[in-house]
Amino acid sequence: MDALILARRTVTKMVRNPEQFIDVTLQPVLMTVIFVFIFGGAVSGGTEQYLLLTLPAIVVQTIMFTSMTIGVNLNTDLKNGVFDRFRSLPIGRSAPLVGAVLGDIVRHTIAVGVSLAFGALIGFRFHTSPLEVLSAIVLMIVFAVSLCWISVFVGMIVRSSGAVQGISFLVVFPLTFGSSAFVPADTLPDWLQAWVSINPVNHVIEAMRGLLVGADHMAGDITLGGQILWVLASCVVLVGVFFPLATWAYRRKI
Repeated sequence: MDALILARRTVTKMVRNPEQFIDVTLQPVLMTVIFVFIFGGAVSGGTEQYLLLTLPAIVVQTIMFTSMTIGVNLNTDLKNGVFDRFRSLPIGRSAPLVGAVLGDIVRHTIAVGVSLAFGALIGFRFHTSPLEVLSAIVLMIVFAVSLCWISVFVGMIVRSSGAVQGISFLVVFPLTFGSSAFVPADTLPDWLQAWVSINPVNHVIEAMRGLLVGADHMAGDITLGGQILWVLASCVVLVGVFFPLATWAYRRKI
């Protein structure tokens, strides 16, 4: 209950500071325009075919970036003494962290919605059922919540919000661009294909392609069901590892 109340605080803070929604509304639009209209013709011979390849990946990339923002915000709150006030309240020790992660679900939902809506506006067509599309949205939000705990942990252990952002970029870029997100994996050098085959984010991208476009557009030998199970297992591991670490780091700070 404490976490839900603090989640409401997080959402209220977002509404009163609408600039916090800039990255989840403008970033997916800009990324889609840049990749589809600049690289679409060269990679796939046209924007329509390239949209089928890259829009699911742009959704995943957007979620990767938006999930890292929470660490910056929590680090700033920590420096401003907000958590000192929480410490004086009769609430669970981890409630402020859980509340912040739950409140961020609003931003993740907007990010996924804007990405898919803009993609549909410029020509993307879903080749799967409404239930599969809904499953893709839910899977992305679950993945985003799991990723948030990495950012929360980083936000608790580094000294400045700028450092959180810098570390986040160092993590996100190799994972998103070192994949089949924007080009077919078989066009990459052998050593890079080896990295793509073990890159966890690549499994997320292929699962999204299967749910949004169809299993016939997936690369690799793993079935759609296998990819989804892989993503869910990854979420369990992320939460199992980084939630205790983030809580431990938070308790040391306060």
